Amino acid sequence: MYSNFADRVKSKMKIQDIFIALLVPIILGFGFVIAKPAMEYFPPYLLMGMRFTIPALMLVWWFPLPRGLYLDLFKVSFVGSTLQYGLTYTGLNIIDASSAVLLVQLEVPFGIIIAFFLLKEIPTIKNIIGLVIAFIGTYILTGAPNLEGKYVGVLLVLAGAFTWSLGAVMAKPLSKKIGAFALMTWLCVFSGPMLLFVSFVFDGNPLEYILSANINSWLTVIFLGFFMQPVGYGAWYYVLKRYPINKVMPVLLVLPVTGLITSIFLLGEDPPKQVFLGGIIIIFGVGMILFTKSKKIRR
Repeated sequence: MYSNFADRVKSKMKIQDIFIALLVPIILGFGFVIAKPAMEYFPPYLLMGMRFTIPALMLVWWFPLPRGLYLDLFKVSFVGSTLQYGLTYTGLNIIDASSAVLLVQLEVPFGIIIAFFLLKEIPTIKNIIGLVIAFIGTYILTGAPNLEGKYVGVLLVLAGAFTWSLGAVMAKPLSKKIGAFALMTWLCVFSGPMLLFVSFVFDGNPLEYILSANINSWLTVIFLGFFMQPVGYGAWYYVLKRYPINKVMPVLLVLPVTGLITSIFLLGEDPPKQVFLGGIIIIFGVGMILFTKSKKIRR
């Protein structure tokens, strides 16, 4: 009885922690959208390579070497960062940011599917209904006029959402071994060089892009590398450490709202009605999933 009371007290978020939690979707949604115009000067892999290399150089000195985990970190970095961000931001470079920021919410339904096959977590009826609703919203959104002829970009963003979910499942045991913030740092250390190497192979000499980029693009790099990654994810891991995940995850529903507002007012995008309708349905479906729990299969 006392334990249940203590859990309820712990799960009640303090006002300052609520504000810290809300920083996460605001920072991530804003950063996701402003990356689009920066890709006029920096190819997606180069931009993401700089985004991860900067915090890696800042934070790596504060954590011990993850001995015995190098191969696991490489695998998670490749799937959850290098492959995922390459797919997502290449897709973002093709389609409108307002559509992309809604499509990436499919990370949650994809996570339910992956967790069922890899972690043996049985989705509840509400999970399944939410999953179906989210995919119906995706179908409506992808029929919007602004996405006509851009289905490669849509598929890339959806593939990125799937690989993000897969990477998150792969990273779960590592987080328990070295801690979430240390894991984020070491993923940056591994992912940064991989992304830069891929950019060098496919995009050519990075100096050409670096020297020709304008001031706004460099301001985006500074925001992504010095602020979005360490501060945004730092705030995320701060609240995750203190509260149950089911209390924290719903704040991510603010992310598509932040992204939509930023894309409309900062980029001047004018999403058609299908984007808003599909987006609302996706968010509703994702919300149903976030506010329910899955069950573990018992053997």
